[in-house]
Formats: sequence, structure tokens, C-alpha cells
Amino acid sequence: MSFGQRLRERRKELGMSQGELARALGVSLSAVSNYESGQNAMREDVLLRLLQVLDVEPNYLYQDFMSGKVFVCSVEERRLVEKYRRLRTTGRQALQSVADALTSYQSDLEEERPKPEIRQIPLYRSPAAAGFMSPVFGEDFDYIDVTGDVPPGAEFAVRIQGDSMEPYIMDGSIAYVNRDPLSSGDVGIFCVDGELLCKQYVRDVLGMTYLFSLNRKRANMDVILPRDSGRSVVCFGRVLLPFRPEIPGM
Repeated sequence: MSFGQRLRERRKELGMSQGELARALGVSLSAVSNYESGQNAMREDVLLRLLQVLDVEPNYLYQDFMSGKVFVCSVEERRLVEKYRRLRTTGRQALQSVADALTSYQSDLEEERPKPEIRQIPLYRSPAAAGFMSPVFGEDFDYIDVTGDVPPGAEFAVRIQGDSMEPYIMDGSIAYVNRDPLSSGDVGIFCVDGELLCKQYVRDVLGMTYLFSLNRKRANMDVILPRDSGRSVVCFGRVLLPFRPEIPGM
């Protein structure tokens, strides 16, 4: 089992959503998604916070569950083992019987539970640039399953390339999008003069449209469109984020 798989498993054991874990670690939702999928490595300071939040030791995330004859377990599992070892033989036998019965009962429930239909959405293989590139949406996509980690209402997904939207949307991460109209401050996927962009949308009272980079170190990637600019602008949809980022000072 990989680091990302074990991270996802432990997060679900604790009943945490990706958004809750992201807030606890001080990182973006897409960063947590990328940690779990194995796309991005975790910085040391984030890893130390992760171990505290998940209440595990490093070997729980990095080693195989079975390494030779050594059983690697979480802090919570180790506490249960210690309690088990303090029991007399009859107590251990009773606990084993209860565990066997519960495991069998859970297996029966899972077999009887109807399998839900899995919805799929297209993931476009041509990345949306958090910067500039030449596009575009067409038939260049794969279908992906809509799981519990995908925001409700997502209609399609695009892979982001570039760092101009960090730390909210990381380079190489997947952005989930719906086709709802954008309000000022929303992040959207745009095609401007044939170039595909992921930017924060702002429109002022004079009709000026601003497409901002959230990473202000990449402010040179902003796009400003006067009302009568004559430039070609198409909005493909709104990027679904757990919260609306602040609008840069204008």
C-alpha cells in the first residue's frame, strides 16, 4: 500500500473530508488530493503536522503493514493490542470471537448492500493553463469516476499546468468544474484569443473584466479586458473550490 493510499485510508478512518484535512494542515484542497494520488510529495513541515493530525507514527505511512515479522500499526491500533495483551486467555478468546462475529456481519452487509451507480465526468487531457497555452476542449479526454472526493455538481475536470494559481490550485492538480455562471471573485476556465486559462474572474462597475492570477508573484500573467476590447473571451465554467479566494487589490 502506497503513502497516498494509507493517507486516504487513515483520513477516512477518522471521518475527515479532504477539505477538513487541508484546513488542519494549512494547505489547499488540491494539495491533499495530490498527496493521496501520489502526484505531489509532501514538504517536511507539512508531514510533521500530518502525523499529529492523523495521530500516527511515520512508519504507519511509509512502511508496508507487514515487514518481515514486524507488524506496523497506528497509535490507535497499538493501544488496542496493548489492551489485548493484558487480558487473560478467556478474555482474549472472547474478544477474538466478538471480532470474528463483527467482521463476518460487516462482510454480509457489504455483500447485501446494492452497488450504487458510479457517475463519470470527462477529464480533459489537454491541461488548463494557470498561465498560457494553446488549447482546447474537444474529444481529448478520459472519463473518471465521481467519488466522494469530487465536489458535488462537478460536470467535467481539467488538469492544471503552471503555478500562477498556487496555493489554491497546485501545478499538475485536477480542477473540477461546473457550468454555472460566474460571479465576481469566482475562479473559472477561460479561452482568451485561443489561449486556455485558469483565472479568478472580476468585473467592475465600468465593465472592465480582470482575469487574475491568485499567485501574485505571477501577476504578469493577469489579463485585463476593457469592455470594448474586441478580444475573444469564452468561459467554459466555474472551478469548484471549498471557499472563494480573496480578490487581489486592484
